[in-house]
Amino acid sequence: MEHPLAGKVVIITGASSGIGEATARVLARLGCRLTLAARSAGKLRSLAAELGPAALAVPTDVTLGPEVMQMVARTVERFGRIDVLFANAGIYIPGQVAEGDPDAWANLMNVNITGVMRCVHAVLPYMMEQRSGDILVTSSISGFIDIEWEPVYSASKHAIQGFVHTLRRQVAPANIRVGALAPGMVANELWGFTDPAEIDRHVEAHACLRSEDVAQAAVFILSQPPHVTIRDMVMLPQNQDL
Repeated sequence: MEHPLAGKVVIITGASSGIGEATARVLARLGCRLTLAARSAGKLRSLAAELGPAALAVPTDVTLGPEVMQMVARTVERFGRIDVLFANAGIYIPGQVAEGDPDAWANLMNVNITGVMRCVHAVLPYMMEQRSGDILVTSSISGFIDIEWEPVYSASKHAIQGFVHTLRRQVAPANIRVGALAPGMVANELWGFTDPAEIDRHVEAHACLRSEDVAQAAVFILSQPPHVTIRDMVMLPQNQDL
């Protein structure tokens, strides 16, 4: 039996590494047509070449409106429609507020909040015209609880939760589903994990998720029948009790 996502056109931001890359690999195996977007052009093009002709690499900075519009326009030009936006691009800054850099915080907010909003705004006309679509946003456990060692990051993810929940109500009459995928700590580049052996140790200690775990959760959410909306999915490493 054909998978329910087979043939779907999916835009993935933050696709050059971590959760975005892992999700792209899974969706490619399921027969999706993919637009891969990220700032890391070299890594993005390598991934697209690996995944084959159904993958389109579009280097994109989600904080720049013209680049986001180009990402969407090239998707429609290549594939003719947009079925899914996986708004996954994000950055992470922990630390004490007294020791922080407000300019770095402003950049984080621009990527994690405004970047998501720009991408959503750009795809909505197409989804509303076709009266179908899925918008899935990478949130965080930090959007559900206040984590003291990452106050700015937590603030950005609380904002994303508010945006997702209100957007969902606005676009539901157009048969567009909106949800948030909120993982705890993931052993990938965003959190500073690059050594495979170190990743394995943290996963085996039940202290971290793998990017692939989150990718499978994204596929589960997007694979639900049209009458089912998964509003939020929170997933944690078994030993991360917050």
